[in-house]
Amino acid sequence: MDKLTPGLTPEQQRDFEAAAFRRLVGHLRERTDVQNIDLMNLAGFCRNCLSNWYREAAEAEGVALSKDESREIVYGMPYAEWQALHQTETSPEKQAAFEANRPKDH
Repeated sequence: MDKLTPGLTPEQQRDFEAAAFRRLVGHLRERTDVQNIDLMNLAGFCRNCLSNWYREAAEAEGVALSKDESREIVYGMPYAEWQALHQTETSPEKQAAFEANRPKDH
């Protein structure tokens, strides 16, 4: 999203993108019934991807974030806690679909 949206200042675009990101993260925190593998199979990204992108953006600006810290930002709790509370077993069909469509960086 490096291209400026016509009619918006760079600050407005940044603020609107940040608001959309916060809303997406909030939505994913509420929808604990949607598993990461479901997101990956349908959209090609998941909560972990978002946390990695967040960490990469921070690092690009010289801010060091650990994988655990960036995941906690996205999940709203430590990742291990989210897994214990919400992660379910994956069916062989979902796992096969993931392996067939898995992006190379996962």
